[in-house]
Amino acid sequence: MEHIKQNFSIKDLEHLSGIKAHTIRIWEKRYDILNPERTKTNIRTYNGENLQKLLNIAFLNEHGYKISRISKMKDEEINSLVKRITASSSEENRSKNAFKLAMMNFDDRLFQRTYHKLRETRDFRHIFYDVFIPLLDEIGMLWQTDTIKPIHEHYIVELIKQKIYLNIAEFKFENVLEEDKLYVLFLPDNEIHDIGILYLNYELLAAGKNAIYLGSSLPLDNIKYLMEIHNNLIFVSYLTVTPANTDLNDFITEFQAKICDKKKRELHLLGNRVKTFQGKEIPDNIKVHSSISDFINNL
Repeated sequence: MEHIKQNFSIKDLEHLSGIKAHTIRIWEKRYDILNPERTKTNIRTYNGENLQKLLNIAFLNEHGYKISRISKMKDEEINSLVKRITASSSEENRSKNAFKLAMMNFDDRLFQRTYHKLRETRDFRHIFYDVFIPLLDEIGMLWQTDTIKPIHEHYIVELIKQKIYLNIAEFKFENVLEEDKLYVLFLPDNEIHDIGILYLNYELLAAGKNAIYLGSSLPLDNIKYLMEIHNNLIFVSYLTVTPANTDLNDFITEFQAKICDKKKRELHLLGNRVKTFQGKEIPDNIKVHSSISDFINNL
């Protein structure tokens, strides 16, 4: 496939493995662990096998194996040793590496195999916090350093969102939910990063709360149609991009005018954009939370 990245620079390997480029060069020269090709201008390029091997070497090195010992192993021995390390933290690191490889090669099967292996010993909450969140943080850095392209990030984020939706569907079907309150989750106009609020939907359902998600980039005017049917509404929004810090007051003012014109209603705000807003004077029906855990713990 023409979209699959087949060749990597040494900087790509540094960002993906966490091993400094200088160290990779030393390991190549001293231990002959990788066999890069070189361009006409003598620049190293690495293929997918080089990347996978370096990720495995980095994994073993993090868990106490010296590079001098690893360098004497055959590739099959390295792969076998990685598989035999089954401690919790080791499996999480190995899974992150597998998810990154799945992302780079657009490999659905590798993603699904890795996820289902984790589910054998962990519930979804632990996978999200211990694997997916660190993975997304690393992917954010890879995107910022131009190691990956938007297509890679979109691909892996959509796969993670699929798992959130599946777990939400299970709770909706199996759990008895409280009916006295309905939590309405939405993202305002121009806010499209929905993975945080999707996971918050999962946590609300896990806590036995009744919740619906209205989607991203929703004009506040549209919420009035929901208010005609339900009266027990509590609103929740997760702001990562917009409104910008300077516009947050405008968003709150609009919410007060359009949603609270007849009855004061709660609005809970989370996300990076609201962190600098904590401690400032806001209406008493607006609640700002530092994290999803902070919100869930204060239900």
